[in-house]
Amino acid sequence: MIKYLIKRVLVFIPTLIIISLLAFVISINAPGDPVERLLKSANKEGTANEQSNSAKKDKEAIRAKLGLDLPIFYLSLSTLADCDTLYKIADKAQQDNLLKLSRKYGNWEAVSNYYHATLSLLEEYDSLNVDKIYMDNTIVNYVENNDGKNITIDTVYESKYSKNEINDAKNNTSFDILSLLETYTEETIESKLVALEDAYKKAAYLAPLAPKFELVKIAFNNLKANATKWKTYVPKIIFYGNNQYHRWLFGNAPWFAEAQPGQLKGVLRGDFGISYIDNQPVSDKIWTKFKVSFVFIFFSIIFAYLVSIPIGIYSAYKKGSKFDRISSIVLFVMYSMPSFFIGTLLLYTFANPDVLVWFPESGFEDPSTFDENWGIFTKMAHHWPYMVLPLIAYTYSSFAFLSRIMRVGMIDVMGQDFVRTARAKGLNEKTVVIKHALRNSLLPIITVFANIFPVAIGGSVIIEVIFSLPGMGLETFNAILNYDYPMIVAIFTISGFLTVIGYLVADILYAVVDPRISYN
Repeated sequence: MIKYLIKRVLVFIPTLIIISLLAFVISINAPGDPVERLLKSANKEGTANEQSNSAKKDKEAIRAKLGLDLPIFYLSLSTLADCDTLYKIADKAQQDNLLKLSRKYGNWEAVSNYYHATLSLLEEYDSLNVDKIYMDNTIVNYVENNDGKNITIDTVYESKYSKNEINDAKNNTSFDILSLLETYTEETIESKLVALEDAYKKAAYLAPLAPKFELVKIAFNNLKANATKWKTYVPKIIFYGNNQYHRWLFGNAPWFAEAQPGQLKGVLRGDFGISYIDNQPVSDKIWTKFKVSFVFIFFSIIFAYLVSIPIGIYSAYKKGSKFDRISSIVLFVMYSMPSFFIGTLLLYTFANPDVLVWFPESGFEDPSTFDENWGIFTKMAHHWPYMVLPLIAYTYSSFAFLSRIMRVGMIDVMGQDFVRTARAKGLNEKTVVIKHALRNSLLPIITVFANIFPVAIGGSVIIEVIFSLPGMGLETFNAILNYDYPMIVAIFTISGFLTVIGYLVADILYAVVDPRISYN
């Protein structure tokens, strides 16, 4: 058995690697920019702030914290025309545009010169001061007012341009320059260059930008004239030792020391990053919610088995009897009723001041009295009133499913030769059913039991919403609604891991209950 378990664990390692790769691919291809989402959650987003130096520093800090300033994977298949450090460009749109330009013209040096010339023009634009331009083009006149009693002097400003006019010209110019950084088609680039040239001719106060603009034109013409497209047909493999996947998996914190602020421990050490919603560690949020969902799923499965297996065995033993027919009808009626209906009915009946108030109507604990320092039995005594109604809603639908599986398995086994042999040997019916038939009919039940592990991380959205339970179902639902991809990827990864664990547990139980199964 131990040899078999070691083999299965070794087989699971590639499976877990594939699961981690899939989770990572989902995370890096998720729509939207994680940096922007984290800035939004920190209330640092806004048109004005976005362009400010403070916002840029915040973005760079978040990029470094998330490891987005690193290459994506260990290997990268590119062409001879591509830049191997393109991942260092912070802006994703500009990064994609530079890749398209290098793939189009095949001359990274010329593309880089054009990009830096455009950036330099943008910096020059940022240095324009609207108030200074306004004052430089304004004539100040002093007008004396004499009403016979007092003499006052008014200051009158006469400017060639209004502030709104200067702001409009500046914003239009900025838009065209930013478009150059995100455009790779020649027609669009040339149209933007023409628009900028016209703007500089019309507005004299934009004249300081003209020299930088000429450098952009020269760099673009040089890019077109010195294209080396043949480089785009030569493949190149680049190896990156430190990359986003490596950091996502292993983290950048020391393995045997306390992680410093800003360091990640990696998925292998249970660190799934931070939530986009509230900037809290995903692992902390999951662990708190998982405990609640696991308690309900675990006890639900236990109760379902305690009820369903005896019903299934007796129905199979008394096949076609009145008990078999009545139990089938009752269980299927229960199975046909949706969980939201049963949950609501339970609340209206047993947690309603107008009917009965036997149980609390919502929640998992009373926050005003619950103490984390209580012992396990005190906590159980506190929690059980909150668990009764949700457990009924969790469990009742499983009775029909499990009892039918058990019944079919028992009927199949009861008709086999070894059961007839046991009866022919004179064994009593109890020994034949419990000792010989039951163990061999448990295999389908064990298969269902293995699902308890991945189901626990998913929780039940409907039941948790009805009873206001702080479990994984509600957390998963909120994560999907709010595009909280670190949380979604964490749930996906843990579900895959728990599925593997469930299969391993099922394999062990198969060998325990069925002597015909031997792993040696």
